[in-house]
Amino acid sequence: MEKFLVRGGKKLVGKIKISGAKNAAVAILPATLIAGAPCKIENLPNISDVKILTEMLQKLGAKVTVHDANTITVDPRGATSYHAPYELVKKFRASYYLMGAFLSRYKKAKVALPGGCKIGPRPIDQHLKGFEALGAQVNIDSGEVELNSSEICGGHVYMDIVSVGATINTMLAAACCENVTTIENVAKEPEIVDVANFLSALGVSVRGAGTDVIRIQGKTKLGGCTHSVIPDRIEAGTYMVAAAATRGDVTITDVIPKHLDPITAKLRESGVTVEEGDDFIRVRCNGNKIKGTDIKTFPYPGYPTDLQQPMMSYLTCTDGASTVTENIFENRFQHVDELARMGADIYVEGRMAVIKGVKSLKGAEVKATDLRAGSALIIAGMMADGETKVSGVEHIKRGYESIDKKLNSLGADISFVTE
Repeated sequence: MEKFLVRGGKKLVGKIKISGAKNAAVAILPATLIAGAPCKIENLPNISDVKILTEMLQKLGAKVTVHDANTITVDPRGATSYHAPYELVKKFRASYYLMGAFLSRYKKAKVALPGGCKIGPRPIDQHLKGFEALGAQVNIDSGEVELNSSEICGGHVYMDIVSVGATINTMLAAACCENVTTIENVAKEPEIVDVANFLSALGVSVRGAGTDVIRIQGKTKLGGCTHSVIPDRIEAGTYMVAAAATRGDVTITDVIPKHLDPITAKLRESGVTVEEGDDFIRVRCNGNKIKGTDIKTFPYPGYPTDLQQPMMSYLTCTDGASTVTENIFENRFQHVDELARMGADIYVEGRMAVIKGVKSLKGAEVKATDLRAGSALIIAGMMADGETKVSGVEHIKRGYESIDKKLNSLGADISFVTE
């Protein structure tokens, strides 16, 4: 079994470059199937989810040319299959974007229900509602979603809840429809804007991305494009929190500071100095008194649920008490027991965790139960006295490109061990 061995007590100091956004890349790669010509995708994160998706596109018949670790060209013209069985999709949840892409290209789809991190119920009912509103018939049989439509005719979709996945999937399904599709109460995350920009480059008319209402007028024949994935705000936020947690001084480059406003606000509220430039953020403590703060997760532009767990690690050693309220996923406190093994004082009731700051954490054997819990435990390990072994490495590799190397370049002491 692979584990991260983290030796704590090191301040992070230096400069670090952010990779492309995982949550945009895993939507844009399936979207290449809609294109009518090759698509060159740049600034892809070199993570396992992207590698799995690349292999999946090849198995579906697309030609994939790898230029380097972060750039590929997808030629979808040879793709013929609209069936993605469980063996293909079980490893990560974002495989559901194949539904919208298949429906747009083939007017039918057969995709197994997705896998992914176990962080609470994440039903796809809003995805299916969007497909039905566009004219598709939906059937779920033996764990597979079957979609059929003689014609995607456009229409009006109102999302009952704000959902990033359902918003993007409906956008993909509407991309080849020449009638106007209006989607209301949509998610506003930067990754949705990035997908909209990709579709626009193919020839789709997309208006309103980043607002509550998106209007799409597609084309039956689309082209190809070259597209660069936006910076990963969750990776950037993770390293911002890591810098604060180790009381360090880190400049994070190749970012869009506006995307990080919720994290910047909470770090400043706790006493950390955060400086912003056009494409960088500097986080430093300067001997400041670091105090607790309260976090509530909400859809963008609120505080992101994907940074709730790393922030909780940071709050375990601040002065005073903090609260974290998780409003998105109900099972996203599974890391609390692992932090408690390291000496954290955390009490959970329902969707709220109360954290009482302790003087220090102590190294221990801990297990990452999901992607963001993994980054939280690495941060806790860097804060702790002694050595921390983090298992569940496969979760961490899904979303962070070379996290050990990047942190070590800042002065951390992290290595792989096999036991």
